[in-house]
Parts: sequence; structure tokens; C-alpha cells
Amino acid sequence: MSVIIESIEHTIEDSISLLPFLIVTYLIMEAIERATAGKVEGALRKAGPAGPAIGALFGVFPQCGFSAAASNFYSGGLITLGTLIAVFMSTSDEMLPVFIAEKVPVGTIAKILIAKVVIAAISGYIIFFLSKRIFQKEKDELKKHRHEHGHDCSEDGHSLIVETLIRSGKTFAFIFIITFVLNLIIHSVGEEFLESILQDKPVVGELIAGAVGLIPNCASSIIISQLYLSGVISAGAMMSGLLVSAGVGVLVLFEENHNIKENLLILLLLYVLSVLWGIMIQMVGISF
Repeated sequence: MSVIIESIEHTIEDSISLLPFLIVTYLIMEAIERATAGKVEGALRKAGPAGPAIGALFGVFPQCGFSAAASNFYSGGLITLGTLIAVFMSTSDEMLPVFIAEKVPVGTIAKILIAKVVIAAISGYIIFFLSKRIFQKEKDELKKHRHEHGHDCSEDGHSLIVETLIRSGKTFAFIFIITFVLNLIIHSVGEEFLESILQDKPVVGELIAGAVGLIPNCASSIIISQLYLSGVISAGAMMSGLLVSAGVGVLVLFEENHNIKENLLILLLLYVLSVLWGIMIQMVGISF
């Protein structure tokens, strides 16, 4: 019981100070999303061969639903597989708000985001050139109704302030729960033991983080971010988890694109590429 009480106390101490930063961050993000609604998606549709580069660049901005829109465009034959992969790998979901709330240095955040853009673009072009023989097909038309349920976009008629408070509250709740579970584990088994499982064994950390990143909602990016900031996982594992974390884009892909085998192969490509990049980052000794 004392372990639980101690974990709750530490969780409150660690989490409560984050709420003001989350509110300010989401207020800015929501305002930007409303000002640019439709413009980013339009640029992606018209990108052509530049799709992977543009998708990687736009995907890195935490714009809710962009990965879902990319899945819709791919299902309708408007973008290539390479562009879809670039968007998925660049998307950071809730990483940026968490990092800002945790007062991570701007330089560190910038390096991580730049790395994600570069990796996503390179991966997208690799898939773009390799996939012509594998996925060459024509779609009849883009399905006009976008099924984006399950994400937190402001499409329910909420005002700017209300939507900001809703998104801040949801992310804070995830952070609180994840922090509590992490504190409970650390107090029960010890931080050194947890780190030895995920850090001291080559490849294992990246494989596990990549699997966590496959969770198709904002929880996965929050989990990965919190584990990295707590020193539980390495930079390589963190990148594996964040690269594979495409938010609700994967759910929309399976809903809109009815070729299940193709969807599973895309998911496998996303996971393998993300884990390989994480392993390379770890082997080279890159830190952020």
C-alpha cells in the first residue's frame, strides 16, 4: 500500500505542473490547425513525385488527423505508398505537447523533429521506388466522406477554447496514468532493473518500443515520450516508437482500403523501417 501511495504522490508532483504548458501548447496548435484547414491536404494531393518529401515535412507538425487524411488519399489513389509511409513516419502525434510541457530544451526537440523528417523522407523515397512493382494499381476515385472517428480533431463544432481544454485534458489524463504506472513499476522493481531490460539488450528496446508505437491512438506517442524522458528507453528505442506511431492513420487505412493483405504489408513495412532506423541510431551512438 505504501508503494501505491508513494507512486500517487510522485505522479501528482510530476504531472500537475504540466497542465498549464499543455493548455498553452494546444491553444496555439488548435489555432494553427483551424487557420490552415484543408491547405496542407491540398498541397499533399498535388505533390506528385515530391510527395514523400512534402509528406515528411508536413507530417511532423502535430496537426490532428493529417495521417488519417493521408490514409484516405492513398485509399483513393491520390498519393503513392512512399508518400503515405513518409507521412506515417514523420507524424509525432502527441510527442511535441508532451516535450514542451516537460520543458525539454528547444534544441533537443528540433533535432528529434528534423531527424524524423529526414528519416521519413528517405524511407518514403525508398518505398516509392521499390513499390511500383508491388503496389501498382489504379483506384476509381477518392471516397469523399472521411472516416476520422477516434481522433481529437475539432470537427464536433467546439469553440477554440473548449477544444483546447478537451485535448489538454485528454493528454493530461494519459500522462497522469502512464506516469503513475511507470512510478509504480519503478518503485516495485527498481529503475535499474527496468533500464536493464530495455537498454542493455541490443535491439530488444527498439523492438518493444516499435510494438508500443503501433497502438493506433495518442497513447502510444505519450508512452514513448514519457519513457524516454524518464531515462527508461534509449534514443534509438524512442525513435523506433515515434517513427512507427502514426496515430489514427492506421485505423483509417484499414477502414478505407479494403485490401487487408496490402494493409498488413504496409503496417509491417512501417514497423520494420522504424525499428531498423532506431537500431542504426543506437549503434551509431546518436543522442538528442
